[in-house]
Amino acid sequence: MDWNHYRFRSLWDLPAPPDAVYAVLEAPEGYPLWWPHVRAVTRLDAHSATARIRAFLPYTLDLTLTARRRDPAARVLETTLTGDLEGWARWTLTSLGPRRTHALYEQDVHVRSPLLRRLAVPGRPLLRANHTLMMRAGQRGLTAHLKAV
Repeated sequence: MDWNHYRFRSLWDLPAPPDAVYAVLEAPEGYPLWWPHVRAVTRLDAHSATARIRAFLPYTLDLTLTARRRDPAARVLETTLTGDLEGWARWTLTSLGPRRTHALYEQDVHVRSPLLRRLAVPGRPLLRANHTLMMRAGQRGLTAHLKAV
């Protein structure tokens, strides 16, 4: 088993049509407005950005996000992640009716941060719990943002 490899999957039920959700998710520079653990996103060009993410553990992840797939018709957004994590993340949106969307988030990454790699075995449950809590906060934040817009 590779203790530095993680696969995550979250499903969010959101109170907005898929096109509205897609519009918010395709603009990562807006994530800090609604997702409290996404501390900063800086656009590098039309296809990439840097992000600083810090949830409950006292560690900030520094990432570069590069768009890999933007498909508004299929409602899929996929990005390559490099930096403290290396791999990919994907949003897939499905309509649940005129005003509801399922947002499936999938992530497959390897930890590259030297500190987190050293803590791979004892820290794995904490990192997984940290991710779960971060995703819950993201869902709450996006739900509130979509209701306000």
